[in-house]
Amino acid sequence: MSAPLVVAVGALAILAVIVLIARFRLEPIMVLFGVAVLVAVATGRMPSAGVASFEAGAGHALGHIAFVIAFGTMLGRIVSETGAAERIARTLVARFGPRNIHWAMMTVGLAVGLPVFFDVGFVLLAPLAFVAARAAGQPILLAALPLAASLSAAHALMPPHPAIMLAIQAYGAGVPRMVLLGAMAMVPAAIVAGPLFAALVVPRLRVTGVSTLEAQFLERATDRLPPFGLSLLAVLMPVLLILGGMLAARLLPGAGGRWLADFAGSTDIALVLSTLFACVALGTARGMGGRDLARHLHDCLAPIAFVVLLVGAGGGFGRALIDSGISGVLTALALRMHMPVLLLAWGLAAIIRLATGSATVAMSTAAGILAPLAHQAGLAAPEALVLATGAGSVAFGPVTDPVFWQVKEYLGLSVGQTLLTWSCIETLISLMALAAAMICNI
Repeated sequence: MSAPLVVAVGALAILAVIVLIARFRLEPIMVLFGVAVLVAVATGRMPSAGVASFEAGAGHALGHIAFVIAFGTMLGRIVSETGAAERIARTLVARFGPRNIHWAMMTVGLAVGLPVFFDVGFVLLAPLAFVAARAAGQPILLAALPLAASLSAAHALMPPHPAIMLAIQAYGAGVPRMVLLGAMAMVPAAIVAGPLFAALVVPRLRVTGVSTLEAQFLERATDRLPPFGLSLLAVLMPVLLILGGMLAARLLPGAGGRWLADFAGSTDIALVLSTLFACVALGTARGMGGRDLARHLHDCLAPIAFVVLLVGAGGGFGRALIDSGISGVLTALALRMHMPVLLLAWGLAAIIRLATGSATVAMSTAAGILAPLAHQAGLAAPEALVLATGAGSVAFGPVTDPVFWQVKEYLGLSVGQTLLTWSCIETLISLMALAAAMICNI
């Protein structure tokens, strides 16, 4: 099949998903599965190959995120049930003021987003955003969108996230200089795509109803709240454990250091240990017995079942596009275009992001492809190339990204509203970071 036809199939597949779900209200999981199989058939593959691609992509996505969502939701439920989320929310509202809750959540997101992946940070902090918005008397989206924007900006632009570290290595950039330039790009991007964008778009959105995940964190008693310091420690413990693992890897040589780094630095282990800590420190202090805690941990899993399946379906759809050769054709077309190297880095990462849905895959793949060309041409500073590639890796916030569906379900949005919020946020971050890369290259 010719390259234009392959690109057309990919574009039509993405458009079909949006129209069938947003306009005709069809079941999202079935739509993603059906279109994935049709993509395989349209590109000359057997239907069974499309099914295999979908299952492989779903398995890969769920292998990474399913238990992160589960353990993170358990931690969020205990933090919410014990009043710790309420205590943190009241403190944030008191410090920032009810009218500035969007700035408070952006600040929290930037701090937590530095050592953890977006999906971990979002699962961990979404309950806090729900409760903080209620305490401030503001719409949920005014707190949740700046949180999501700041987490995404930190993930795309700041070490030590794995993808950007791979880009730093590929381009030969300096880590200290990259930390400085990344922070200079991250903060303005988070401000524009977070509080400023939320203040503009939230009053114009009409979100009806409450998502099941949001509901389970809002209907809680507010008496006998735990201390602020203990509450904050419970929420931040996964971050502290992951940071401790990173420090152990650098400061403790030998097998013992590697074991400790691997143990503490594991996202799943960090979330489980933090949940156990919250159960003991917060649950026991509130007088909850083991049976009550077990019931809360069990009951909170039911609302996330659809979220997990939908995230897996998004991953399966993205894998179907990859296996059908669409991402490879788009990458080849981008390389044949005559454009400045920074724009090429941004465009290549953006195309891979659109085709595969993964920011990590987009950044690492684009950096690997362009590194020899960038070294040979010498037309851009290595740090500027890292920023441009990271900027492209978060462009569009497409439906091929499992996070698109995660944000949609967590915030109770329609597909159209998710495109107007999350996809616009990701594109704003991308354009702001690209501008920062160009300024750094002057």
